[in-house]
Amino acid sequence: MKTQNITVPNDFIIGAALSAWQSEGWSGKKDSQDSFLDLWYKNNKDVWHNGYGPAVATDFRNRYKEDIGYMRDIGLTHFRTSINWSRFLVDYENTVVDEEYASYIDDVIDELIAQGVEPMICMEHYEVPAVLFEEYGGWESKHVLNLFVQYAEKLFDRYGDRVKHWFTFNEPVVVQTRVFLDAIRYPFEQNTNKWMKWNHHKNVATAKVVELFKEKNLAEKAGAKIGVILNPEVTYARSSAPHDQEAARMYDLFFNRMFLDPAIHGTYPEELLELLKKHNVDFDWTEEEIQTIQENTVDYVGLNLYFPHRLQARTSVWNERIPFHPSYYYEKFELPGKKMNPYRGWEIYPKIMYDMGMRMKQEYNNIEWFIAENGMGVENEHRFRNGEGMIEDDYRIEFISEHLKWLLKAVEEGSNCKGYMLWAFSDNVSPMNAFKNRYGLVSIDLEKNRDRSLKKSAYWYKDLIASKTFEAIDDKDYK
Repeated sequence: MKTQNITVPNDFIIGAALSAWQSEGWSGKKDSQDSFLDLWYKNNKDVWHNGYGPAVATDFRNRYKEDIGYMRDIGLTHFRTSINWSRFLVDYENTVVDEEYASYIDDVIDELIAQGVEPMICMEHYEVPAVLFEEYGGWESKHVLNLFVQYAEKLFDRYGDRVKHWFTFNEPVVVQTRVFLDAIRYPFEQNTNKWMKWNHHKNVATAKVVELFKEKNLAEKAGAKIGVILNPEVTYARSSAPHDQEAARMYDLFFNRMFLDPAIHGTYPEELLELLKKHNVDFDWTEEEIQTIQENTVDYVGLNLYFPHRLQARTSVWNERIPFHPSYYYEKFELPGKKMNPYRGWEIYPKIMYDMGMRMKQEYNNIEWFIAENGMGVENEHRFRNGEGMIEDDYRIEFISEHLKWLLKAVEEGSNCKGYMLWAFSDNVSPMNAFKNRYGLVSIDLEKNRDRSLKKSAYWYKDLIASKTFEAIDDKDYK
């Protein structure tokens, strides 16, 4: 196989990510501090693989110094995680801080900086407090929206002198889509109006927190920026025929532009609003909220890209008894011969990085952006341990190098992408799949007290960061 050498720009970020709920565990958590994920796990534990969930996770709460030591050894320049809203406060209505948890976050941030790793902080990674979900319907409520802004102010006041990268949400479309649109997660309610209220209120929340960020002059005082982490799925139509093109465009409108346009352009697409009205989807918006979105766009965005989304026009009649779902306009399409990650069931198509990079350049003002998550989950990775006990994950190295190759091609052609963050720094708990599929540079051994060890990919990543070069497959190697 022919390969090519690729150079990484000197100022290009090479980092890794995690989240609070997927790593910390419940150590120190008070009974009143469940998040939505904790609530789901407690009420529906049977669907979580082998019963593992957020209760212990990777025990990062107690082992963060050990983990940050591995980050230093690998040479990570940046690490993104979240602060758990449900843990940071003991009284959500009056914004009373849990000093024990807040001090732990102090220590984590200080330790990262001391070890030369820049912290990137997300305010909500599916961690809406359970009590706010049960009492107010979570993000369905404008009251919860306002409580989030108060929580954000506490974070700015406490950590604003040290944190330079702030993000309101990670993948703000996911929870309500799985719960209220697809009805495949607890509490399994199909309600399109609630889905849209969650979408809208999260867009308003991002704008209000951006407004607060500006009021506090954190850009001037600390050189900080604020953004949001989105997960637009790069969408391809089955064919060039108008009906298939329209199917892909509709998916993009309802799931990708729903958040990209308000965050970057400050507006919802007019066609989206017309379609929501046509299908009687009521999301209780106000002119003041629309103006807030218009006046407070983000500094930059992080994008989570894992696999392509392929669609075709519907081939069956819609059942009118079902509440409106955007799939009214499309069906999924399975591309024959596609390359697959068989463990996760996801197509591998590295060109999504380039195609999204060109889209950001051409349709979104070439705003600063970075890959916030990209990675490969693999089941039963212990099969690949060598005689010294190291997991030889060559498949992950190839996955990263191919995606990075296409991302840097977009950079060469002018896309304003500033970095690549691997999901994940370590193996961690995923929703339902728990520890089934492993994503990390660092292995977590569940059978041995969650002991850590570096995988082969960690050493490859270390060399990538140090040398700023790597080898990738030469696409002109025709066999």
